Amino acid sequence: MGMIRDFFAMFFGSDRNVIVETAEVFRVNAEAESGRDAAHRAAALQQYAAEFGGQRVGWFDRFINGLNRLPRPMMAFGVLGLMIAAMVDPVWFSQRMVGIGLVPEPMWWLMGAIVSFYFGARHQAHGQAFQTSIAQTMARVPQVVSDIQSLEELEAEPAPQANPNAALREWQHTQP
Repeated sequence: MGMIRDFFAMFFGSDRNVIVETAEVFRVNAEAESGRDAAHRAAALQQYAAEFGGQRVGWFDRFINGLNRLPRPMMAFGVLGLMIAAMVDPVWFSQRMVGIGLVPEPMWWLMGAIVSFYFGARHQAHGQAFQTSIAQTMARVPQVVSDIQSLEELEAEPAPQANPNAALREWQHTQP
């Protein structure tokens, strides 16, 4: 009997499981892999939240952000101003447009590159700020899940009886 028990213990249990250890050579243990993946994602989110979560904006940053907001409205109002100038004083406007026609083509390419880089950088900065807010939201997910579970547990509990006192209940039934 002891020999059979030792044989089964070697293959199916006790301290080592030869079948499981052999199978893990050919196929990854899915449970252990999902645990490692979850720990990796949690560590990455925690590091990301720690890196970008607590940034405070000082006066210099606010000033630079204000300057960065100027080019788009200035370009829009500039175009509207040119349209108004063309209607008010067509000769003055035509003189300026003849001058623009004398700007060499490489200068136009350079101006296009500068404007493209400016708007591309702004787009990237706003995208990173959006990703930071997503990381902060994801860092709060475990607390929200815990709160929801607590609320569901409270909802599942039976409601307490209005009057656990039998004598008081009987008295309430006799009252009109």
